[in-house]
Amino acid sequence: MATGDQADVQQRLGALVPWNWFPVAAASLYTGILAGIASALSFIYTLLAYIRLQTRIATATDGWLDLIAWDFFGPNLIRQNGQSDPSFLASIRSAMFRERNTRNAVVSILEDLTGRTPVIYEPWRPADTGGYGIACGYGVAGAYGSQLLQQQAFITAYRPQGQGVPNIAGYGDAPAGYSVGSQSEYVSSDVGGLTDADIYAAVNSVRPCCTILWVQILS
Repeated sequence: MATGDQADVQQRLGALVPWNWFPVAAASLYTGILAGIASALSFIYTLLAYIRLQTRIATATDGWLDLIAWDFFGPNLIRQNGQSDPSFLASIRSAMFRERNTRNAVVSILEDLTGRTPVIYEPWRPADTGGYGIACGYGVAGAYGSQLLQQQAFITAYRPQGQGVPNIAGYGDAPAGYSVGSQSEYVSSDVGGLTDADIYAAVNSVRPCCTILWVQILS
């Protein structure tokens, strides 16, 4: 017997009703009436407990989590197929308190999304381009810089490891050569749980205002 279940409510009701009000012959009728009332009150108790959970993001469940995500993020944060409540709640919390408008914000969201660290190059940033007294060497370290490309950055993002189509070789892979005994097919680069559009959207969601981010996605 747990607090609020039918047996608990029936016991509480029985403790409030004087037994001597009812003859012994009517005991079964009395018990049945109490059981019916207890069933209804137990349902109400359970419903109220469920409603109370949905009033806070930290305890919300089921479709209420989806409504919360839509209220805050619209179509930018949708529950994935088969995603559990705890996993989706973690995604909502991460999106709500995520760092934005910085270089580190771009790195952080791509690492969370793909599990891989992107490469970011800002043409006007000496730490990226190199320079006199800073690591720099043609074809070895550093890159061409430009003061004309301020507020712009070039990002190389990577798809998650292991994403693709099982038993299908990659383009140009020897096992996938034409006219040989192998399996080769044309498929979209978006095959898998994470699409390239998801990666572009993630970068855009934390992009600093008035900046241009050029994104290249590699496997």
